Amino acid sequence: MNEIGLKAQDADLAAMGLANVDMAYWNLHPSELVEETIIRGEGVLTDVGALAIDTGEFTGRSPKDKFVVYDNNTKDSVWWGDVNNRFEADKFDVLHNRMLAYLGGKEVWIRDSYACADPKYRINIRVVTEFPWSNLFANNLFLRPTTEELKTFKSEWTIICAPGYRADPKVDGTRQHNFAVLNFTKKIILIGGTGYTGEIKKGIFAVLNYILPHEKGVLPMHCSANIGKNGDTAIFFGLSGTGKTTLSADPNRKLIGDDEHGWSDTGVFNFEGGCYAKCVDLSAEREPQIFSAIKFGSLLENINFEEGTTTVDYTNISKTENTRVSYPSNYIDNAVNPAVGDVPKNIFFLTCDAYGILPPISKLTPAQAMYHFISGYTAKVAGTEMGVTEPTLTFSACFGKVFLPLHPTKYAELLGEKLKKEKVNVWLLNTGWVGGKYGVGSRIKLSYTRSLITAALSGELDKAEYGTTPFFKLNFPKSCTGVPAEILEPKNAWKDKEAFSQTAQTLAASFVKNFEQYASAANAEILAAAPRVEVTA
Repeated sequence: MNEIGLKAQDADLAAMGLANVDMAYWNLHPSELVEETIIRGEGVLTDVGALAIDTGEFTGRSPKDKFVVYDNNTKDSVWWGDVNNRFEADKFDVLHNRMLAYLGGKEVWIRDSYACADPKYRINIRVVTEFPWSNLFANNLFLRPTTEELKTFKSEWTIICAPGYRADPKVDGTRQHNFAVLNFTKKIILIGGTGYTGEIKKGIFAVLNYILPHEKGVLPMHCSANIGKNGDTAIFFGLSGTGKTTLSADPNRKLIGDDEHGWSDTGVFNFEGGCYAKCVDLSAEREPQIFSAIKFGSLLENINFEEGTTTVDYTNISKTENTRVSYPSNYIDNAVNPAVGDVPKNIFFLTCDAYGILPPISKLTPAQAMYHFISGYTAKVAGTEMGVTEPTLTFSACFGKVFLPLHPTKYAELLGEKLKKEKVNVWLLNTGWVGGKYGVGSRIKLSYTRSLITAALSGELDKAEYGTTPFFKLNFPKSCTGVPAEILEPKNAWKDKEAFSQTAQTLAASFVKNFEQYASAANAEILAAAPRVEVTA
């Protein structure tokens, strides 16, 4: 680094309030971050070269401890409530200053990066971390500027991540010792008391969920996306655990990204520069692309080893079911660079139906698509959040309620406009249970789900004969290559037909009750797509 560069960094540190840190390491190579982690005793290398670390007390997100600063810019635009907890501006300043004081005299790692692969919507991000492995995560997940771009890099948003700083709720205004606080006016995200790296990426996702629709007219999506050989884009909506990462990593299609995207007037673009995949029961046979991406530079979280070795035992979830790995997108052989695609031809809503009522696949009408998008039904998969130990019924608006700073209808209206403008097939894909609810039936095989997606993308399902389910009035194909016909119609897959009807009515009633909070803003067409509670033989 030349003298001018060092002075610029000193000025940047002073501007961030970090002039008193012992040492600041800027934009280290992944190999240097791995080495620092090992030297500090915070991680070990696996037999394939990946870095394995433990995130400590928190192995998943803590939604109740996510806050948004309430000020003149946000008071009338943010969707306040249980998703966006209000944090007073003066308390933010106190917390910010206390975190800066905590970092004084310590080593910090700084990463300059950006989000949004479409240059028109790019935002520059500076990530300051207490630990080198947190910085490696930021390098893996965000987009990486070139060497030339770093010379003139100017950050727009700053993330300060200090897992060792435990907040005092009485002083800092938090709920407990961990927190993630977003300040849209000062463009700062504060993360403390938790080492779970997912808070870093989801903080920026929340930022984009506010900026893009509010200011740019772009639909932000909690989805994965890929491109076929003919250039057709497919997107997969779904919460963690429903299969976004797994199903988008298709060796026959090019990957745009696995989790966060925007849909503009010209196409789809990835927000990120990497993948954050679940590792439970991972194998080369089940998910070859993800498995092969775990190598030097990848960051494994909260895994266990086979006894006496450095070989990962992906079946061992004694620490958490939410074992994770992060790696750059280019670790996937067929990743698209730049990570952009045309407007989608097919949209898949992924739901892990723990009731076993929804078909493995059904084709939605535009009204049904809007209804199910707003509903965002799934079952939370064990381990994704603290305290979740088995699949739990949930409705998450837009398949990502906890990441939405704006009211869900804002995103639904944008989706509706795009569905009307473009001829898009929308599919509801159940990656959950069939033949009975959780504990009675069985989870749909991944191979069956892949066959259904292939049939939808190839046009095979356009030619299929369709039936209609009771209660939800969903149109399902009666046949599909590679999938047993008996599981395609949910009621037929149940041995106890009366139990099916009773369970279906329970689920339908849950949909109706959940939608009451959005009904006043929905039009008659959408409301007519609601499931019916009825009695059948």
